[in-house]
Amino acid sequence: MNSLPPLFTPFSLRGVTFANRIMLAPMCQYQADDGAPNDWHVAHHGRYAASGLGGAIAEATGVTREGRISPGCTGMYRDDQVTAWARVTALYRRQSIPIFLQIGHAGPKASTKRPWDGAGPLDSGSDEAPWQTVAPSAIPAREGWPVPRALEVDEFPALVDAFAAAARRALAAGFDGVEIHGAHGYLLHSFMSPWSNRRNDAYGGDLAGRMRLPIEVARAVRASVPDGTPVLYRASCVDSEGGALTLDDTVALVAELKKVGVDLMDCSGGGLPSGQRLAAQKPEPGFQVPYADRIRHETGLPTLAVGAITEPVHANAIVAEGRADLVAMAREFLRDPNWPYRAARELGLEDPASILPQLYAFYLRISS
Repeated sequence: MNSLPPLFTPFSLRGVTFANRIMLAPMCQYQADDGAPNDWHVAHHGRYAASGLGGAIAEATGVTREGRISPGCTGMYRDDQVTAWARVTALYRRQSIPIFLQIGHAGPKASTKRPWDGAGPLDSGSDEAPWQTVAPSAIPAREGWPVPRALEVDEFPALVDAFAAAARRALAAGFDGVEIHGAHGYLLHSFMSPWSNRRNDAYGGDLAGRMRLPIEVARAVRASVPDGTPVLYRASCVDSEGGALTLDDTVALVAELKKVGVDLMDCSGGGLPSGQRLAAQKPEPGFQVPYADRIRHETGLPTLAVGAITEPVHANAIVAEGRADLVAMAREFLRDPNWPYRAARELGLEDPASILPQLYAFYLRISS
């Protein structure tokens, strides 16, 4: 066999090895039962566990009940949720595919309807009762949305502990590690962004104050899991149009996250102000790759590139050129759950089944 394309070379973080550089990005399913995944989630993940990808990140999962985006979102704040998630992780572990749980708090964007119900704030006419949202400052995520309650400083320790507890539960459920959700206008991103964080205490103001809570969360999560367990962090590297968070800010954040033991940055963007496009960007293929590229080279931390990456040659080039260590897809996997097989063929591997054992039976069927 010819030498492997860079996209199909192994990659390791701490004690976890990925067979290739292809990752499943987290996708909210809005189908949970009071925070617990169910048969829907098993079916959803079953097709990807058999796809030959290198690793997976499960959907945004609330560290508290009030931290869920919607009543249909998953959680990791009760022990019974550990048992429910174990059905999902077992699918990947049988195939030796690392799987991570994305843990977060929706902050000012919590208490919303499911997408097919309009995705707006829950109200008195909703099937589920709305709950009070929280944020660094009393600024709605979107015009016309409920005003969140500004968090008090004495509430932060419990919030940090909730992230750490969710990380411990994730490992108990069979996850190989966790990804801290610090993107898309949710709580940790809302603390980082000057648009949403107007505090004048130690958790606001200058960049050091705005990054304080994200760093405290990352430090606590790192301390709550074994040394061999990778901790990832997803960031909105820049705000949407009208926001004020810059890539310079995020590079500084990553340097601090690296010091407290974060192992990889998942480089996304936007989310605040909600509903706006990324500033000076068009959603062309790989439009967020420059974030991963700069962070990787300026901080030395491995990065995951996301955002309209759909073609195998493009994905392979991102890794080959050193612009990111891994690439992740969501919508493209929905369109083509066997994308790794297509990528292997398009990149010139004559026998994809030799490096994608999960697809061996499938390969035999279509090759006969």
